[in-house]
Amino acid sequence: MTHTPPGIAALRARTDASLGETARTWLDKAAAEAAASDRGDQQTHVTWELRFAEAGRRCGAEHADSARIVLLHAARADTATLTRLYEQGAAAERRAVLEALPHLVAGPEALPLVEDALRTNDTRLVAAAVGPYAAEHLTAHHWRHAVLKCLFTGVPVSAVAELAERARGDAELARMLGDYANERTAAGRPVPDDLHRVLALTTPPPHKAEES
Repeated sequence: MTHTPPGIAALRARTDASLGETARTWLDKAAAEAAASDRGDQQTHVTWELRFAEAGRRCGAEHADSARIVLLHAARADTATLTRLYEQGAAAERRAVLEALPHLVAGPEALPLVEDALRTNDTRLVAAAVGPYAAEHLTAHHWRHAVLKCLFTGVPVSAVAELAERARGDAELARMLGDYANERTAAGRPVPDDLHRVLALTTPPPHKAEES
């Protein structure tokens, strides 16, 4: 029996509760096909990947990401499969792949997908790219640039997973934010409020006075 992580189980429960009967029945069948894909022939693989693509039409745009994550987990999609679906998919499918990474990839091998999304100006992809997977695996250098990417593109920094933890005491991030703020001011452009929020997080915590 395949173990289902609590995060996926809760996601599936919320999705099922939100879907109508027809969409829920479709997702049940699609998830069963995905689960059987590693035991089936090439046609089985093709079938569940087609279901992944059509999830928006079957479940509605509001629930498409959740449905696609359910399918990816049911298929136990590996990094090669995730990469193929990402590269072949439309923006909505790419976003679902990015959001599924924390559930499916334990190591940093899927970072090229995150880095690709961060090179785009699609705010939904950027927001998905700075989630828990990036928080765990991006190097400090690349993570700092991901935070700046959010500021450049207007993605709320609330999308950045573990922002407070990773920004705390980061003098280099503070320097980069200061340079960006100065550039904006010199150009007569407003400094985003989010920049000040992140800059405040970089302040090292005060040292406790030693007891005498």
